[in-house]
Order: sequence, then C-alpha cells, then structure tokens
Amino acid sequence: MEAVVRTMLDDHWVSEGYAAPNSTVYPWQWLWDSCFHVLVWSALGDGDRARRELAVALAPQTPSGFVPHMHYVRQPGFHEDLWGRPDDSSITQPPMYGHAVAELVRAGEPVDDEVIERATAGLWFLLQGRRRDPSGLVRVCHPWETGADDSPRWDDHCPDGFDADRWRSVKNRLASTIETGPDGEALANPVFEVAPVGFNALVAFNARELVTVTGDDELAAAADQLVDALAGRWDEDLGTWVDAGPTADGSGRVRTLDALLPLLVEEDARRADRVIDQLLDPEAHGGPAGPTGVHRGEPTFDPDAYWRGPVWPQLAYLMVRAATPRSPAAAEALTRTTVAGAWASGMAEYWNPDTGAGRGAIPQSWTGLALVLARLSL
Repeated sequence: MEAVVRTMLDDHWVSEGYAAPNSTVYPWQWLWDSCFHVLVWSALGDGDRARRELAVALAPQTPSGFVPHMHYVRQPGFHEDLWGRPDDSSITQPPMYGHAVAELVRAGEPVDDEVIERATAGLWFLLQGRRRDPSGLVRVCHPWETGADDSPRWDDHCPDGFDADRWRSVKNRLASTIETGPDGEALANPVFEVAPVGFNALVAFNARELVTVTGDDELAAAADQLVDALAGRWDEDLGTWVDAGPTADGSGRVRTLDALLPLLVEEDARRADRVIDQLLDPEAHGGPAGPTGVHRGEPTFDPDAYWRGPVWPQLAYLMVRAATPRSPAAAEALTRTTVAGAWASGMAEYWNPDTGAGRGAIPQSWTGLALVLARLSL
C-alpha cells in the first residue's frame, strides 16, 4: 500500500507546494484536504512536504485569523466572481490544522513558529470572530464549510425536499448571502444560521490538539466551553448529537456520521460506548468497507450518493482516532474495514460501504489516510 499511496501523492504534487486532491477534478488546494495530506506525507516519511503543504494551506490567512477553504495559488482569480476575493475563498473548512500540527510534533518533525501562530489564530477566529448560536455553538456560514455539503442535515434548506440539482442552486445562492468582514472573510449568514455539532466538535478537538503543543490555557478553556455546549446537544432517544439553530427540530436531527464527531471530545463513557456500538452495527453505520456516512435506518440513506451514505475516508479516520482510547478492538475493526474499502475503491474520494465500489474522483489524495490507519493499527 505504501508504494501506491506514495505514487498517488507524488503524481498529485504541484510545484506551488501541495498535493491536489485529484489532478483533474480538484486541481486547487482545499484546506482540510491539505491538513489530512500532512498526515499522509508524515506516514510516508516526507516531513519536508508535510510541513510545506501545511504552510501553503495557511498562507492566505487574513489579519483576523480567518483561513480560506480554497487557495487558488495555481490560477489566481479563477473564482473571484463567486468569492469576491482574487486568490482564495471567503469561507473556511474544519480547522484540521490543529491536529496536523500536533501530529507532526508527535512524529518528531519541527514545525515553524509562524505555522503554529497561524493555526492558533485560525482557531481563535472561529471561537471569537464567528457568530454564536444561543446554545453556545459556533455557526457556519455555508454547508461547504462543514465539508459535508450534501448531508441530509441540510435538507430543511432545500425547498420541496432534497434534489441534487435544486440543492446545487441553493448552495450557490447561499454563497451570495454571506456577511463578510473587512478582508472579505465570512462572519455570518442570516439565511443559514446553523451551528452543526460536527463542525463544532472539530473546532474543539483541533483546539485541544494544538494546546498539546502550545500549552495555551486560554485556548484550552475556550475548547472546554465548546465541549460543554456540545454535551447539551445529545439526544438520548436518537443516540446522536443534534445541530443547533433552525433545523434543530427537523433535518438537524438526521443520524449522520459527521454528527457523531463529538465522540472526539466526549467525556461520558456511556454515550461514547453507545456511539461506538453504532459505528460497528451493520444496521446502523457498520459496513464491510467502512462506516456509512448516514445511518442505515434513515430514509435518506443511499450507499452511492454524494454525502448521503457512502464511506468518507477522512471521517472514518477521525472515528478511529475517537474510538481508539475507549475501545482499541472497535478501532481495529473500523481500521480493517476502512482500509479494505479504500483499497477496493481504487483509493477513491468516497465509496459504497457494502461493496467498496469507488465514487467521486478516483484516486483522491486524502484516501492515503488508509496508510495512516494501517500504521496506527501496528
């Protein structure tokens, strides 16, 4: 597997300093993709590329600390009409740079002070610069910011029910209603005032990860406050966390894998055990090719549809990390099925949880996480 992953990332590497997710479909740099690529480069023993890709991903950061989710370093101005910014986007993505920094340090790789400072500022932007829901959770400004842009959790925002073409139009319109700051960074969206538990869990997790490097007590306290707010979103009947905001009584309750990301910071052992059981249960999220993106009991579950049921390698990786300290056996089972699915899919962007049939872009750089998972299980 190492040789396949190395060839894939080498083939996708561009001179500007990052691995394109897919050279044809996704030639630009995406924030959370690159943060996951950092982990893959490190597993391959290439610390130089790992550090360079992380630095390039954080390079377009604004003075406010905002980090764009897309960086058009190869083709400036390509989507300027959409974002109102020439070189990068006006929205962000889950701040996986906290985990990336911590993993590099654990691997003995030196991380530049500037990169650590940028990662810290990026998290503070989300914790202080973004509008908050009354629940205490951070709001996102667009479904794209979560990474899970066609998740059933957003279906209440699609008139007359979810339809892929109709939802695409809605997403484009939502990009036009974002309220921005002085440097064009997204601050709020009055048409999409959702505070997703998955996104918030990743903010808290990455803040805690970064604190292991910096020892920043203030950032640790801010992460703890977010964890406390997440605890209040648990639904005992559903066995999941529920998004805050206008969808809380509707689609924000759909059982999805991204909604189980609070497992990364959950401190209640009983809740954690219940979530881990779901990850392995073949009638819930369990699958021979990895954990499903949507609970099998949901009417919206579709094992082949984009963000409606397939396995996503980055979420599977995070679930393994969350399960490992609580149930090494469960983490091993998740690793085994996810690695098998990644291999069967041809290292695809995402894949069918039952057959491993590849979907989306093939190959996709972040599926090199299969190598990271394989190394974790050794």
